[in-house]
Amino acid sequence: MSLTRRQVTTAALAAVPLAVAATGPASAAVSSGRVRREPTVYLAGDSTAAQKYADARPETGWGMALPFFLRTGLKVSNHAVNGRSSKSFIDEGRLDVVLGAIRPGDFLIVQFGHNDSKVADPTRYTEPWTTYQDYLRQYIDGARARGARPVLATSVERRKFDAGGVAQPTHGAYPAAMRALAQEEGVALLDIQTLSLALWQKLGVEETKKYFNWTETEQDNTHFNPPGAIAVARLVASELLRRRVLAPRDVRRLNETVPDSWITWPQA
Repeated sequence: MSLTRRQVTTAALAAVPLAVAATGPASAAVSSGRVRREPTVYLAGDSTAAQKYADARPETGWGMALPFFLRTGLKVSNHAVNGRSSKSFIDEGRLDVVLGAIRPGDFLIVQFGHNDSKVADPTRYTEPWTTYQDYLRQYIDGARARGARPVLATSVERRKFDAGGVAQPTHGAYPAAMRALAQEEGVALLDIQTLSLALWQKLGVEETKKYFNWTETEQDNTHFNPPGAIAVARLVASELLRRRVLAPRDVRRLNETVPDSWITWPQA
């Protein structure tokens, strides 16, 4: 039986308190006798950023590591979900859930592109320079309408090298389309595709295996293990600071070691 969008949205809303609770309770600061609500960083994206659970260990989304680089009190609400594109995330009512929770002063980081390129799947496919940008505008407009700040993030790169050991881009025109849209709309852009590609090149063919979900039974060049998720989250936090989305006081540990043991996988 297929569900209506309203039914999907209702089900997703019911799950939100659990997801938010995993990142810690809402906090507030007292300033001049008035209660000031702390902002929340919302994530909308795909499996590379998503929360992973015990049955997927050691696979790790970079959104799981992002809180380690943000100050205490700056909460992350991770709504990224495996397999979603900018289109399917909206069609399933998931953006409605985010926009129902987001408040003035919050941030919405949007990372899609991995699954938008699935030409054979009409439920996910978008064309880079038309429908992809059209769907991304819905995230931008929705956040702005609620007084929140939208932030676009190009898709983190996969692990792919040519015969000469040169790291290869794998996302086609999607990163360029997002960069152009960010400039057109005046939205902060975190160019994680460019930064991650440079990082994989620096690490090289063999060393990058330690950052992806390579196990005895699987050689996954798309998803991360704890070191990879931590490395990408560091790039995201650095870009949030460089692009002046967050202030220096909001970001921490950029030059410090973050232990893999800090990553935890709750039961589903």
